[in-house]
Amino acid sequence: MMSSDLSITQKLLLEMHRSIVRKAAGEHPLTQLFWECTLRCNLRCQHCGSDCKVQELTPDMPFEDFSKALDSIAAHTDPHKVMVVITGGEPLMRSDLEACGREIYLKGFPWGMVTNGYALTEERFQRLRHSGLHSITVSLDGLEEDHDWMRGRPGSFGRASEAIRIIARSGITADVVTCVNARNIDSLPAIREHLISLGMKAWRLFTVFPQGRAKGNRDMQISGEQLRRVLDFIVETRREGRIRCDFMCEGFTGPYEGKVRDGFYTCSAGLTTASVLSDGSISACASIRADYHQGNIYTDDFWTVWNERFQPYRDRSWMKKGECAQCRHFRYCMGNGMHLRDENGELIQCVYNKMYKN
Repeated sequence: MMSSDLSITQKLLLEMHRSIVRKAAGEHPLTQLFWECTLRCNLRCQHCGSDCKVQELTPDMPFEDFSKALDSIAAHTDPHKVMVVITGGEPLMRSDLEACGREIYLKGFPWGMVTNGYALTEERFQRLRHSGLHSITVSLDGLEEDHDWMRGRPGSFGRASEAIRIIARSGITADVVTCVNARNIDSLPAIREHLISLGMKAWRLFTVFPQGRAKGNRDMQISGEQLRRVLDFIVETRREGRIRCDFMCEGFTGPYEGKVRDGFYTCSAGLTTASVLSDGSISACASIRADYHQGNIYTDDFWTVWNERFQPYRDRSWMKKGECAQCRHFRYCMGNGMHLRDENGELIQCVYNKMYKN
């Protein structure tokens, strides 16, 4: 087990990184914009934070509405420097996805998407590429039994694996994300070999936090000791070098900082990342389920909101309460990711404390 203490080198590098983050908070250059284009989905995942359904009461946002936000951005900054990431729900549920992507591309924005891969055929993938698709992320949450259980639909593993194979051989920028849970944690080495066999070059791991459908689901949760195992596995995989492996921006990892990601922990929500949700809400990271919305594209100009609001994201001193109040690592962590805060600003889960204090 790795000691909970930071090395002198880590402290020096974290101080440098802290200065970079503070500069980003002050200048807040928008570099990534999520678009929650639909809440419809063809699966029923155990860990869904949006409670998506095949037939959703909230209609898909018309592209013309989202387009106004893009125009607002392009009028003030170089669109080539803002990555648009289409998410959901499941983006492939939209029959006009290719047309949406093409319009985003023609406006000068690079774009990518996050998908469960179930409906991604070779033909559809090629149409998306011709529409300017720049990058793609596919979810794979275990081998066949575990993945199909997690995704709530038989055959999901085979569909996702074929989607990964199609993407990997195309050469497009791509990665796979895996939600580590109590059922699949022992299969991580086998999942790694499966992804390598499909030709995938990049893999990101995360653990679920107790929100949405995952709340109260014991199969979805892992212990602090298991979380350390996950991080040790990432360190080992990065050392091997056969597939790039990273821990997602879930939280500050203490002594693992600089070892499980290319950089150091940062929650970029509201600093460089924003999102437009399916109802038009202007928020930060699309993973944030609590209401930290800053405006709405149907009533506000996006760029004005981005520049003049978002203060709860850019000054996080308000987070220094509860278990964060006396934490010696707060200056580096700044209270964990915004997606780990509830509607009252209370911390739902601390990665560091889970590993070393629980």
